[in-house]
Amino acid sequence: MNTESRRRILITGMGILSPIGIGTEAFQASLMSGTSGIKKSELYEFLAAPDCCVAEVADFNDSTIKKEYLKQQRRSLKVMCREIQLGVASANLAMDDSGIDLEAVDSERFGIEFGANLMLSPPEVLYSACMASTEGTEFQYERWGSDGLPKMEPLWLLKYLPNMPACHIGIVMDARGPSNSITQAEASGNLVLGEAQRIIERDWADVMVAGVTGTRIHEVKSIHAKLWDELADSPEDFSKRSRPFDKERTGQVVGEAACSLLLEEKSHAEKRGAKVWGELLGTGASCVVGRDGVPDTRTSIANAIKLAFKRAGVEPGDIGHINAHGLGDSKLDVEEYQAIYDIFGDKATEVPVTALKSYFGNSGSACGIVEASGSLVGLKQGVIPATLNYETQDADCPLNVVRNEPQPTDNKLFLKISTTTFGQASASVVCGV
Repeated sequence: MNTESRRRILITGMGILSPIGIGTEAFQASLMSGTSGIKKSELYEFLAAPDCCVAEVADFNDSTIKKEYLKQQRRSLKVMCREIQLGVASANLAMDDSGIDLEAVDSERFGIEFGANLMLSPPEVLYSACMASTEGTEFQYERWGSDGLPKMEPLWLLKYLPNMPACHIGIVMDARGPSNSITQAEASGNLVLGEAQRIIERDWADVMVAGVTGTRIHEVKSIHAKLWDELADSPEDFSKRSRPFDKERTGQVVGEAACSLLLEEKSHAEKRGAKVWGELLGTGASCVVGRDGVPDTRTSIANAIKLAFKRAGVEPGDIGHINAHGLGDSKLDVEEYQAIYDIFGDKATEVPVTALKSYFGNSGSACGIVEASGSLVGLKQGVIPATLNYETQDADCPLNVVRNEPQPTDNKLFLKISTTTFGQASASVVCGV
């Protein structure tokens, strides 16, 4: 691995809010014990998800938000939808985990890079304005400006902008360096890591918060998921519904999560004696769509992996395990395997693979970094986390899926793959410790 010619980036803080635990200790304990976070929703009575089966952060509620996770930002809660709240809380946890003294950090060299979904208003927020613009059963577009918009809450726009997590975090932490927001659905996590890495390499910053927040658990978003995606509707045991790469898989489970990592230039981290979770070596991204508008997911994933390997200075044989996208979709899982085969050849059936959506479903933009963090906390224990619910190999995607129990490993290098259903793929190469 040729990393000596550029500034090296260490991961020195981790803040996680996930369906299997809030904070690294709870998250790690659930992964090591094989505990699923998929169950019937406690926060919503009705959702379009089959049987209201979701993976939600139920312990992140009105009480804990105000008293624990966002107590320093209580005055700003009125302009934060749930996704923004999750994202800001994850950055708070990452700072606590890192032990960094913000007073000692040059604020001009401290930046934010954050990924998020497009954020949608729940129906009750829009109801009065829509009714004011409706004649009978027909919405009158020409009446929106005069009759509808005045019915909206004054700070409505600020509450649902996907760039607001980075804004709130920057204000709270007095981070005055480079700041950017990325909204590329499931591909966002690796894109965030790549942009933050390049900012530090260019010597524009010494410290970056690289984070993601996302949800597919939402009155409107769950309808979109039901209409557009393959959602798991069996078996009856909710904890077994997310079955990446398994022959009996029936689709994805919608989820929510947020995760922030503190990325720090190596000498800066060493100077303050920081603990280290790992090192970010390189990322890659690609989008391939045919002239007919049909995504070529296989090619886009393979392209992203090639670019990540080139950036990281590694070869397929160096990789200790693959942290797969592993959606549980009947078609996409096969395309992911095919892309892995295109890169790894015959070794594609040998390299260990873990798929952590089996624990906490698909949280959209949040999934990439949350899942990568699963590998990092596992490697701290010298193991690759096991995939839940993998029982029968599918001949169309014959991967070496780690199952039943975490698998011991001495190889700390892993590949993280993420992709959207629209042909956007990203990958990162990370070395744990």
